[in-house]
Amino acid sequence: MSIDGRTIIVTGGGRGIGRTICVQAAKRGARVVVADANIDGARATCELLRTESAPCAAVQVDVTSKDQTERMAEEAKNAFGRIDALVNNAAYYYGLKKTSFDSVDPDEWDRVMSVNVKGAWLCSKAVFRYMRAGGGGKIVNISSGTAFTGTVGFPHYVASKAAVLGLTRALSRELGEYGICVNAVAPGYTETSASLSINGPELSETMAQTRAIKRSEWPEDIAGAVLFLCSGDSDFITGQTIVVDGGIILH
Repeated sequence: MSIDGRTIIVTGGGRGIGRTICVQAAKRGARVVVADANIDGARATCELLRTESAPCAAVQVDVTSKDQTERMAEEAKNAFGRIDALVNNAAYYYGLKKTSFDSVDPDEWDRVMSVNVKGAWLCSKAVFRYMRAGGGGKIVNISSGTAFTGTVGFPHYVASKAAVLGLTRALSRELGEYGICVNAVAPGYTETSASLSINGPELSETMAQTRAIKRSEWPEDIAGAVLFLCSGDSDFITGQTIVVDGGIILH
């Protein structure tokens, strides 16, 4: 699996799963654009990459903004000359509270949908012309295992991640003629600060026992699948979803 020399944009790269994807991409020789609403987080990720002498650029972006996503793509192109892959990882998840579907605040519902779905669409739209001009590319959307399980307590988040799967399939049909592959990765419950802030540590052991592989899931488990879909080894794969959960969802 080679991504050596490829330019990869990772949204939400300032922490959690996004940061791990950035680090693993850099270790494999990629040029990484760390895009995040929190520029300090993006810069901190870049500092990690620079310790490995990896080419990196930090970009502040609100993925719900057309202008900012277009600027993100332009800065990536200006920094490294091309855009080979986009990982739509940015999501509104940290800080959500478990609640019934009829108790979700409408403004929070709109915010989750805007970041998780509209954001993936806008970022994909922003990089499209550069990928088309370059003869192809890879878009990897981060969905969630909750889209398959219908996890109770987060109806807006679950609905948004299911919408990401629909967007993935629609874009794969439309962009295939330009050599652009669009796929999704659906992580299971992953040990991140966001997950722990919502569920606490007690859920980790429970989830581990439901898996075929009975251990916790870590961001590193997800990065490999994402980077495979960014590599040339997946050039004939599009419109697909890889579930990375240690064997909970079997499909």
